[in-house]
Amino acid sequence: MIVGLSIILVLVLFLPFTIPFVERNLEMFLFVMGIAAVVVSGVLNRDLVMKALEDPIHITIAVVVAGLIFKWLQKPFEKSIKGVSQILPFKLFLALIIIILGIVSSVITAIIAALVLVAIVSVLELDRKSEVRFVILACYSIGMGAVLTPIGEPLSTIATSKLNADFFYLLRLIGSDIIPGVIAFGLLAIILIHPTKKTKGLKANQGKESLTDILIRGFKVYLFVMALTLLGAGFEPFIKRFLLDLNPYILYWINMISAVLDNATLAAAEISSEMDEPTIKAILLGLLISGGMLIPGNIPNIIAAGKLNIKSVEWARFGVPIGLIAMIIYFITIVVFG
Repeated sequence: MIVGLSIILVLVLFLPFTIPFVERNLEMFLFVMGIAAVVVSGVLNRDLVMKALEDPIHITIAVVVAGLIFKWLQKPFEKSIKGVSQILPFKLFLALIIIILGIVSSVITAIIAALVLVAIVSVLELDRKSEVRFVILACYSIGMGAVLTPIGEPLSTIATSKLNADFFYLLRLIGSDIIPGVIAFGLLAIILIHPTKKTKGLKANQGKESLTDILIRGFKVYLFVMALTLLGAGFEPFIKRFLLDLNPYILYWINMISAVLDNATLAAAEISSEMDEPTIKAILLGLLISGGMLIPGNIPNIIAAGKLNIKSVEWARFGVPIGLIAMIIYFITIVVFG
């Protein structure tokens, strides 16, 4: 059984990163792998099927409803953003956008927050370097802030489900770590972004979304979370054998692989209800921070980079140093304060 689960884990972690066809059809691929995992581990039963069907409901509803609201309000929203950006000191405006998107992403979902970010960038008139830095800092903020509720992103949905926790569990567990981080990324915009209008900025590939587009995205989120629920249940024997006794500090640094692999998938493979809170905290913080380093690390990165044509090298040049510094700061915080 362990050999079979090990093979499935390797396929799950590396095929989406190496084979474009798998990457384009990630939800279906993970669903198939999830079925394989629960069959190999022998945990497939009626209760698990019902759980897999129920877990994605809330985040799917949130994604669809927020998508519809944004569709209806997109034009007035863009006009408002342009007006506010001309009233406030520009660096302060950028900082506030990063902080606000990070906080509200736990309610409107990381996916919609990323789309809002793209809309904001599309109305700003900045040089490319400044806009790339703004997008990366905002995606760090969104990726971290969205974890505070189970509807914010697939990672938080899966973590809450696997831990059999209540709606506000993650807010209580890591809110005091996440919220200052979101604010810090906003403040970094004031320090690290030096706007100029002398060169061209990013061009967004976005038209007005149709109702079909929104519903398809909702279905993909539903299938994605269902697949992660199955994967998480299937990998439980693997977790009990190899991860439960690992030092939380080791798990924290191991999760730097989240920079190149989707952090929600890693959460499904790593988190167990038998872990203590320091271990869960270390896993989550390691995944969330390193997930912002490169484009494949989390959903906001993928959406923003895809729609704004940000290249992997551009992202890494700024995202990796910022992420490494944040990893070190959070590690010191974990060691000193627990």
